[in-house]
Amino acid sequence: MHPALAVGLVFGGCCSNVVFLELLAREFPGCGNIVTFSQFLFIAVEGFIFEANFGRKSPAIPIRYYLIMVAMFFTVSVVNNYALNLNISMPLHMIFRSVSPLSSLGRYSVSKYTSIALVSLGIFTCTFMSAKQVASDSSLNEEDGVQVFLWWLLGIAALTFALLMSARMGIFQETLYQRFGKHSKEALFYNHALPLPGFLLLAPNIYQHAVLFSQSEPFRVPVLGLTLPIMWFYLLMNVVTQYVCIRGVFILTTECPSLTVTLVVTLRKFVSLIFSILYFRNPFTAWHWLGTALVFLGTLLYAEVWHSLGSLLARCRRSRRRPKEE
Repeated sequence: MHPALAVGLVFGGCCSNVVFLELLAREFPGCGNIVTFSQFLFIAVEGFIFEANFGRKSPAIPIRYYLIMVAMFFTVSVVNNYALNLNISMPLHMIFRSVSPLSSLGRYSVSKYTSIALVSLGIFTCTFMSAKQVASDSSLNEEDGVQVFLWWLLGIAALTFALLMSARMGIFQETLYQRFGKHSKEALFYNHALPLPGFLLLAPNIYQHAVLFSQSEPFRVPVLGLTLPIMWFYLLMNVVTQYVCIRGVFILTTECPSLTVTLVVTLRKFVSLIFSILYFRNPFTAWHWLGTALVFLGTLLYAEVWHSLGSLLARCRRSRRRPKEE
C-alpha cells in the first residue's frame, strides 16, 4: 500500500475515532467499558478469521507471554476509558495519552532528559490549570465542588497509572520481539482476543449502557437508510474508525521508517486535540496551550526528530552540490 494512503488512514481513522468517543462520553461519561468491549470484540473476530485462520495457525510467540501482555493491555484500556467518568476532559485525556516517552526508564542522553523534563512540565501545566478550573466551577456549591475535585484527582491517578503500565507493557513487548521476532498482527489479535473473558466482570455495567444506548433517540443512517438509536450508531462508528486507525498505523510501520511514523502519530494527536477543543468547545486557556506545546515538543525531541530532519536536509544539500562540483 502507498504510504500516503496509510497516512490518510491514520488521520481519518484516529481523528474520527476521537470524535465519536467524545460524542459517546459527553452523553454517558461511564460508557468506557462498552466501548472497549466492542472494540476488542470487533478486532478479535477479524483477527480470528484473517490472522489465526479460524484457530488453525499456531502463534509464533508462546501464549503464556501473551497472557502477561494481555493482562497489562486490558488494564490500560479499561483504566484509560474509565478515567472519562472521573471528571477528566477529553483534551486532558488526549494529552496524557500522548506521553509515552515519559515512562520509558533507562540511561538517557542529555536530549532525552530534556525531552522528559519538557513533557513533565507540559503535563504539570495542563493538569494544574485543569485542577483550577474544576475547583473554581461556580455552578457547584462548596460540598459538591470538593467531591467533584476529589473524583478528578482520582481520574488523574488513573491516567498516571495507565501511563506507567503502558510503558511497562511496551518494554515487555519489545523484549518479546527481540527474542521471537516482530509479529505485530499476531500480537494485535491476541491482545484483543484473550482479554474478552475478562469483560464478564464488567457485564453489569456493559448491559446497563447497552440499555441506555437503546433508549437514545433514533437516527437514520445516511445511504443505508437504516434507523437505529443514535448512541449505537456512534458506537459502531467508533469501533470501525478504531480498526481503521490501528490498521493505518500497522501499515505505516511496515512501509515507512520510524521517524515518519513518529511524526504522523504525533501530528495526528495534535490535530485531534485541536479539533476537540474547537468543535466541542472544551475549556482551554493560554496555559493549556503552553503545556500542550511543551508536551509535543518534548515528544518530538525524545524521538530525535530534529536531529533526523537535520541529517536528511544535510544529505539533500550535499546531493545538490555534487553535480556542480563535477
